[in-house]
Amino acid sequence: MPLSRRRFLAASAAASVFAPSLALAQAKEFRLGLITPNGHSWNKAALKFGEDLKSATNGRLTLTVFHSGQLGNETAMMQQLQSGALDMGFIQAAELGSRVPHIAAINAPYIVRSTPSVAKFVRHPAAVKLFDVLPQETGTIGLGWGITGMRAVFSSKDLHALADIKGMKLRINPTPVYRDFYSSLGAAPTPIPTPQVFDAMANGQVDGLEADLEFSWNQRFDKVSKVILQMNAVFMPMAAVVSGRVWQSLPAADRELITKSIKTTLDAQIDELAGNEPALIENFKNAPIPIRQVDAKDTEAVIAEFDKIWLPKAPVLAELRKVGATL
Repeated sequence: MPLSRRRFLAASAAASVFAPSLALAQAKEFRLGLITPNGHSWNKAALKFGEDLKSATNGRLTLTVFHSGQLGNETAMMQQLQSGALDMGFIQAAELGSRVPHIAAINAPYIVRSTPSVAKFVRHPAAVKLFDVLPQETGTIGLGWGITGMRAVFSSKDLHALADIKGMKLRINPTPVYRDFYSSLGAAPTPIPTPQVFDAMANGQVDGLEADLEFSWNQRFDKVSKVILQMNAVFMPMAAVVSGRVWQSLPAADRELITKSIKTTLDAQIDELAGNEPALIENFKNAPIPIRQVDAKDTEAVIAEFDKIWLPKAPVLAELRKVGATL
């Protein structure tokens, strides 16, 4: 009996020593959802992240990407992330910001005024620190930002300045920040599902739409527009988020690996998108379609009006503006 007990204790000690290694060796297939179509830079980034994860773990950790809203819209995916039914998501700041005004501040107009500045801004500690509220507010963990370029207005009527937007029926992303911004310009914000946007412009249901240049070129919105007005005002980042429930279940070494892999992937996505924008602008110029810029002096009153509404909701906006001014 004593010998048997000693063997049992020895075996127990050995199990406790090797338990972390056994946990680390567990295989897992992650599921990542996003709404962008196959071929979009976010989708490419998700696939690259999966490849890197598989390679780094010799196939122990794998990733299946569900693009084009295959798992539902972002609201549905957030519910799945909160329950742990979905492991990861590339979720737009618009969706997160509709839940958490603190996050919505990143969408405020004229924090930065160019896509190269966006690329710097989303990697600044002040932008990354916005994720601190996510676990408590949404049950998710934010690991990094990905970007689109600065958004422009594609219009069926001639535009030269911000003042010309007044009275336009304008299709926008239905985030509260965009709604308040374009309403302050006198537009009538009109949310229309993305698949219906081209036809809405073609049949006159709306006078214009606002979107980033990458998506707009893929959808060829220039074919239903007379002019592009580069607002140099707002952009739409996405957050790479992980379910808090899933995150807690992972060994520390796996969390570290995932964090590092996501950062590498998003850094590449940011740099590639910013680097490709000049070519996109040339594409539009060769379409041909006039591309005009908003005069910076016309934006000061707009910023003041917007901040009256949003600084009380999201005081962090003041800090973000200070950071953006340095970029």
